Amino acid sequence: MTERLRLAFMGSPDFAVPVVAALAAAGHDIVYVYSQPPRPAGRGKKFRRTPVHVWADDQGLPVRTPSSLKGEHEQKLFSDLDIDAAIVVAYGLILPQAVLDAPRLGCMNMHASLLPRWRGAAPVHRAIMAGDQMTGVQAMIMEAGLDTGPILATETTNIMPSDTTGDLLGRLADLAAGLAVTTLQGWANGTIRATPQASEGVEYAHKIEADDRRIDWLKPASAIDCQIRAMAPTPGAWFEYAPDPDQPSMRIKVLDSRLIDDAERAADLCAGRSTPVIPGTVLGADLVVMCGDQNLVELRVLQKPGAKPMNRTDFLRGLPVSVDTVFC
Repeated sequence: MTERLRLAFMGSPDFAVPVVAALAAAGHDIVYVYSQPPRPAGRGKKFRRTPVHVWADDQGLPVRTPSSLKGEHEQKLFSDLDIDAAIVVAYGLILPQAVLDAPRLGCMNMHASLLPRWRGAAPVHRAIMAGDQMTGVQAMIMEAGLDTGPILATETTNIMPSDTTGDLLGRLADLAAGLAVTTLQGWANGTIRATPQASEGVEYAHKIEADDRRIDWLKPASAIDCQIRAMAPTPGAWFEYAPDPDQPSMRIKVLDSRLIDDAERAADLCAGRSTPVIPGTVLGADLVVMCGDQNLVELRVLQKPGAKPMNRTDFLRGLPVSVDTVFC
């Protein structure tokens, strides 16, 4: 029989919603939801609640949105909840030791990587960028270090060659929801024991910066394909293109691509040229681009400034790109 536990849930993005919904469906008492504060978003810069905040409001659950948990007032409010455990999923705030120590069992984090690889803020983006073939979600007992706590349970999944960050996050969120429910129960009744993380293989998933987004055509085609998929659907990898040499170049986002692992096709497209093809050169009407290792990547979904993402055919209808154009 499932023990009904008093919980606080701490999370913010879409990835966290299936987890809190599964915990509620399992019959646990979610006494409070913590989420990032509403922030201005969109063209109108209207304040927007996080997806977890929206879900909690729809369920009639109380929500707190502090900008920090470091103050004594916030820590006392949290302690006074008198909860069995806090479940933390991509919350976005540091939990001080007083918060970590307040629940009877502690704080359990659902982390989207196979620790100790990809500790930190952007584990799914970094896994795809690195060309990893497998990832997963892990239930971890939180401690003061960044994603250093012992592991309670793990679910794995393969990273497919076509996976974007959006694809993979959706799959991992479903795994995390089921894992959170089963692990929480085992943790509470003592049938699941935590195992320390390995000391080797530590990698940090630093947050995505501007330099991570710009496509460098000098890199190998495989790395560029991984970069494009890692940045999709947001924030988007981009290159610069000037359709008119007398006008400033524009940033074009690429939201889907395909690696063309075909040396014979690359050789055919380069045949008859007196000089080597510069990386970034468009070699085919289907937006096949030469990369630094003389292999090819095909651009499939693109987005002009101020426009919606478009498939290649629609994009080229509005913004023709000639063969031998060089992207920057």
